[in-house]
Amino acid sequence: MKYRYSVLSLLCFFIAIRSDAQEFRINLAGYLPDGSKKVLFLDSEFSTERRFVLKSVADSRFELKLKAYSKTNWKPFERTFEIHFDEFQNGGEYFIQELNSGLQSKPFTIGLFPDWQEDVIGFMQTQRCGFNPYFGDSCHKRDGLSFYGLVPDSSLVDAGGGWHDAGDQLKYLITGSNATARMLQAWLKYPNQFKDRVLSNGLKGENGLPDVLDEARWGLEWLLRLHPQKEVLYHQVADDRDHHGFKMPQNDNADYGWGANGYRPVYAATGRPQGLGKYKSKATGYANLAGRTAAALALGFQAFEQFDETRIFAKRCLLAALEVYQLGKENEGFQQGNSYGAPYRYEENTWADDMEWAAAELYKVTNQKTYLKDARKYAEEIGNWSWMQRDTASHYEMYPFVNMGHYAFWQTGNRKDKKRAAEYYRQNLKKVQERAAGNPYGVGHLFIWCSNNLSAAVATQAILYEEMTGDTQFRQLIFNQINWIFGLNPWGTSMITGLPENADWPLDVHMPFRVLNKQVVKGSLVDGPLWSTIHDGMLGIQLSEEDEYKDYQPPHIRYHDDYADYSTNEPTMDGSADLILLLTYLNTGR
Repeated sequence: MKYRYSVLSLLCFFIAIRSDAQEFRINLAGYLPDGSKKVLFLDSEFSTERRFVLKSVADSRFELKLKAYSKTNWKPFERTFEIHFDEFQNGGEYFIQELNSGLQSKPFTIGLFPDWQEDVIGFMQTQRCGFNPYFGDSCHKRDGLSFYGLVPDSSLVDAGGGWHDAGDQLKYLITGSNATARMLQAWLKYPNQFKDRVLSNGLKGENGLPDVLDEARWGLEWLLRLHPQKEVLYHQVADDRDHHGFKMPQNDNADYGWGANGYRPVYAATGRPQGLGKYKSKATGYANLAGRTAAALALGFQAFEQFDETRIFAKRCLLAALEVYQLGKENEGFQQGNSYGAPYRYEENTWADDMEWAAAELYKVTNQKTYLKDARKYAEEIGNWSWMQRDTASHYEMYPFVNMGHYAFWQTGNRKDKKRAAEYYRQNLKKVQERAAGNPYGVGHLFIWCSNNLSAAVATQAILYEEMTGDTQFRQLIFNQINWIFGLNPWGTSMITGLPENADWPLDVHMPFRVLNKQVVKGSLVDGPLWSTIHDGMLGIQLSEEDEYKDYQPPHIRYHDDYADYSTNEPTMDGSADLILLLTYLNTGR
């Protein structure tokens, strides 16, 4: 395993490997003083009694007896002991020891989380298409040629900018609109929690704007390019012809018919199935794309009209938001992502939530009651429909994974509207909580492709629900999902690259920076574990090295820190952006 620990941590590790029948699982990021504090002890023996104490790293005399609750565990372990010490709030560095075996957990802190939201913003900068500050060069200068649009196929259009979607170099309005909106939403919610360390181009310096807004503006500028005229909205640049090995973006050798590193197709939203190769997407309209884009642009107006030097840009965003929202009303339904030679695509098939989000945001800035009326209609139409109500779902089927429309509707609506929006959230979370009760980790998300995005979504929705209602019944669920992301999982690893430092985190990720240059980029959320039934059917996965987690793999889910496993270990742009609000919440001390 790829450990990066202090001397004390290494000592704990060597103690652990002499007794591989037992393992501690902790939140590697630590615990908030007034938050839930949970540790698991995984035991290969079917024992019913173990004794645990909390010890201070700094003070060898400190020792606190802890209660433990015995539970059946996921295989390959037989028994789990769940240890809580919520009432202990003293800041510092600690570890837990099992007295019978002498086994110790890795050290952990009690205190506020660092400002890791800045590392996630830094990762977003490395995903920029066009000028990329990470490698100091520009890429994909020929994006691109229009298809399915109002102009003849292969007509030149300007779709430069945006972000590469993941380890590949495609660009999607499906995900880019959400990532932009979520960064803006995080800043609007926590405006004092972000720093100004880079210029608008991503290079070091200060420009009077927090970096999260610089990055959000990068996204907004791309959204504006994809809407070059009133009746046009483009939604995807490139397709899976990109997928033929790792390459640096500025040296992209993908050939779409115009030579290596040449023009790439730019797909126009039409509301009809699309695909230039064997596989065709499904479509009934494109209100999902238009609604989410309009919401992002309306949020852009709310953020940038607060600064004198960006008010003209803010007005551009608002004008475009009004136009794109109208396109959504005229084309209700969904448009999916396009593939070319493989069956995988973004299979989004919901749209009313996106139109609700846009309508609510537009009501905030225009005060026109027709938008509130629309938001109310779309809120009722989508209701509690979410992946959270389901036992499984297709890839990105009900995207975004949190219905931010309900939260925006709650912010703008009357007392009845607020109660209805909160109730939709409550019904979703109750269903997740029921699933969470069935496993020792207390998590209730689905282990479908990009499951870590779903884990973050549960925590985010529960945080917003608590704000909306004051109801704390899902507080433990929030922290269980956060724990999962930060290492309290079967593999004992964080799911965010480079974080926390001096811990186990994804290293061999499916990303050209890592595979070609052996570079680690902090702050990216990887896809996460998959149900074995799905993982075993994925195309082209053959591990590049022995599975370092083979002794910890539950039979029913799989996770590999191996670049060859694109299904569990690929960083995602939109999933990482979704983390920003969650990490900022943890950094505020609430």
